[in-house]
Amino acid sequence: MGAPLFDIDALRLLVAVAEAGSFTRAGGQLNYTQSAVSRRIAALEQQAGGPLFERLPRGVRLNPAGRALHRTATEVLDRLARAEHQLAVLHAGHGGLLHVGGFGTANVSLMPTALRSFRDTEPDVEVVAFEGPTATLMARLEDGTLDLAVVSDYPYGLPTAEGVTTTVLCEDELLVALPRRHRLAGATTIALSDLRDEAWVQNAYGDRPTMLADACARAGFSPRKIIRIAEWTGKFGWVAAGLGVALVPSLAAWALPTELVLCRLDDPALRRTIHVALPAAPLPAALTLARLLRDAVSAPSPAG
Repeated sequence: MGAPLFDIDALRLLVAVAEAGSFTRAGGQLNYTQSAVSRRIAALEQQAGGPLFERLPRGVRLNPAGRALHRTATEVLDRLARAEHQLAVLHAGHGGLLHVGGFGTANVSLMPTALRSFRDTEPDVEVVAFEGPTATLMARLEDGTLDLAVVSDYPYGLPTAEGVTTTVLCEDELLVALPRRHRLAGATTIALSDLRDEAWVQNAYGDRPTMLADACARAGFSPRKIIRIAEWTGKFGWVAAGLGVALVPSLAAWALPTELVLCRLDDPALRRTIHVALPAAPLPAALTLARLLRDAVSAPSPAG
């Protein structure tokens, strides 16, 4: 594909001459000399394959070819002006699109709480949300398709990405979900070793070091069985059916079915760190959302 036939300055000049009806008046508006306008219009007509104006005793007017190109030129210039305005608004933090990402349990309450406040603070900014694992979120920040993400070091540690900075939001305790009829469901704190005979409903285990594997090793056992279920609704369903137990971040407490209870474990290392991740040059709207995320984690949790 070759270069564009008409450049933007030429189209802008065409519109100015058409509106002014004179090369001289159009030149004055655009700070061109009359001869410069004549030369540029002649070059544009050569590109267009023929005259665009009728030369009159007093001024010029568009001919049929000129009117056709003028319609297209005004549409193009209008779209460019709107795009420039949208970009200016976006970079000022008062509008446009904001692409944000979060891992699954961040979208249970943390991200929605912050976004509810963000909607009130920045009503003209449209949020486009994406959910995915931390590694995917960091990659999307690196390639510019996300403007902000909430990420975690669970279960494999926090990955790095070029040009992406991370700031700790909070620590999130990992609890154990049990069916209400479980023998330990009423306990305040459970020794992990008391769960040595349980099956664990856990997506990430075995292929790389994980917090659960390390904690079980510290407690002197390996899980009897790992049931690999990825989605939280599936994990909760298996636990509710009495088929296993599961580690559940406290951020997910809102989503816990009534058939389950959450109990603390006796290993203080069973916690993950939540971070807000931003590109090197974050948008003002992304900085606003980062502040609201910090406010959200400092607010009391309705889930207790």
